[in-house]
Amino acid sequence: MPVGSGFDLHRLVEGRPFLLGGVTIPFERGPLGHSDGDPLLHALCDAILGAAGQGDIGERFPDKDPRWQGVASELFVREAVRVAGEAGFVLENADTTVFAEHPRLAPHKAALRANLARILGLPETRVNVKAKTMEGLGPIGAGDAIAAMAVVSLVARPGPIRELKFDI
Repeated sequence: MPVGSGFDLHRLVEGRPFLLGGVTIPFERGPLGHSDGDPLLHALCDAILGAAGQGDIGERFPDKDPRWQGVASELFVREAVRVAGEAGFVLENADTTVFAEHPRLAPHKAALRANLARILGLPETRVNVKAKTMEGLGPIGAGDAIAAMAVVSLVARPGPIRELKFDI
């Protein structure tokens, strides 16, 4: 069972929507990024690609490529799931953690989980979202950044049974 991990960190800036897991959360600042800057979806994308042995988000969607400017990160995750499928795998589960001092994410965890399940094509029972603060430490604790990590597991997609032949 291949397992992959992903991590992403973004500076929080004025004038950007606070997008997390494809959900817009009311807040005065949002993650800065070439695409929509969604750190949770970026971490998930990396975890899926890594588990499938298919590189990372920067290789597939480089931030120097104007095609990806402002793009919804849901596209990246859906492509990662497709690529994993082409490599012979299906997503089994996803466990995520978001590190943010503000806004408080507890009231949004159910919506985040539901949206991630929708994007990943999984039942909500196989998707988890945790939220942690940094107890006021570092740039995340100061409210200047947000980070997310994800761990996913894949299973081999059932395929045709091959007949084994032995020379005896």
